[in-house]
Amino acid sequence: MKRRNFLKQSALASTAMMIPAFLNDISFGQLMARRAGKVLVVVQFSGGNDGLNTIVPYQNDLYYQNRPNLAIPKTEVLKVSDELGFNPALQALQGLYDEGVMSIVNSVGYPNPDRSHFRSMDIWHTASESTEYLNSGWLGRYLDSNCAGCASPYQAIELDDTLSLALKGEKRRGFAMSDPAQLKRTTDNKILQAVGKTPSTAHHEENVAYLYKTLVDTQSSADYLFEKSKVYRSTVTYPQSEFAKDLKMISQLITADTDTRIYYASLTGFDTHANQRNRQERLLQQYAEAMKAFVQDLKQNNLLNDVLIMTFSEFGRRVKQNASAGTDHGTANNLFLMGGNLKKAGFFNGPADLKNLDDGDLKYQVDFRDIYTTVLNRWLDAPAPQILGQSFKGLELV
Repeated sequence: MKRRNFLKQSALASTAMMIPAFLNDISFGQLMARRAGKVLVVVQFSGGNDGLNTIVPYQNDLYYQNRPNLAIPKTEVLKVSDELGFNPALQALQGLYDEGVMSIVNSVGYPNPDRSHFRSMDIWHTASESTEYLNSGWLGRYLDSNCAGCASPYQAIELDDTLSLALKGEKRRGFAMSDPAQLKRTTDNKILQAVGKTPSTAHHEENVAYLYKTLVDTQSSADYLFEKSKVYRSTVTYPQSEFAKDLKMISQLITADTDTRIYYASLTGFDTHANQRNRQERLLQQYAEAMKAFVQDLKQNNLLNDVLIMTFSEFGRRVKQNASAGTDHGTANNLFLMGGNLKKAGFFNGPADLKNLDDGDLKYQVDFRDIYTTVLNRWLDAPAPQILGQSFKGLELV
């Protein structure tokens, strides 16, 4: 691998300090463009969330037969339909469901599923076939597709120190940061400021010029995001979790009319091979309470119709519990959509089929790329076939 390519592909180049260089020499004043279009917020459950104990088929005897010690008792399920209900830890979401701002798609997956965390997540991030290996993510290729305003790295922001493959394109990438104030303090370092003020003509060697350009771009973006982060302070009370902190920051940047169309956040720890119930319910409660505050914040600022929130995990768990009071890696799973412009609130489709299994695993009924197609075509106004590499039918989701 050439040294320049190594620099571009390294983890360091994915962070906010070394993002790819695709901004021109733009001053801070010129960066103050207004957001145009709708906003997508992607939430990733890392580790493989157990969908059957999240959206519970409380009327299905096979569910209880396969999970004699792990199934959620009928008396504890938050029943929202004749067949399905929420895990009790998701109580904060029940109100959103009742308000009609939540849609649940069951049995989402892909053909020939892979049960490796890393490989399955790569498939979700790149929208590839299970036998295909891609180096760019579906949202990164959206940035590549000449979408309006995508020349700025903060068009897609991940609340993290490193950038997920989903936001890495061939030519453009998103921007990873944990906190605008911390990023600003880092880029205000006297040495970095001095380097950034060196005339660009002084850097003739290709790799040095590339690093110089990324530094200048990052400094400009840090200034912009720091200023935008001060525009609006939420009056909604958020929980104290790190995940809630990320959603609060996203809400404040959206409300400040930041020129960002995609936000990406993660909640980790869902690999529940042992002692699942307490671990999963703690994470689901964090998610539900943070999401309730986030949606309330958006509604309070009349922004919920402009925001689509999509929550996914790389795979579900096996139908049968294991010997350690947990579940092992499975296949199909449920996916959540929230927003004010849903075509069909509630359950988009029926419950998972527990009679027709594939070696103990759920068979997928909805290809996740049908959902991506809808998000790209109808929400982001982008050419889905060009970005995904083939045509998928899409769904009546938004």
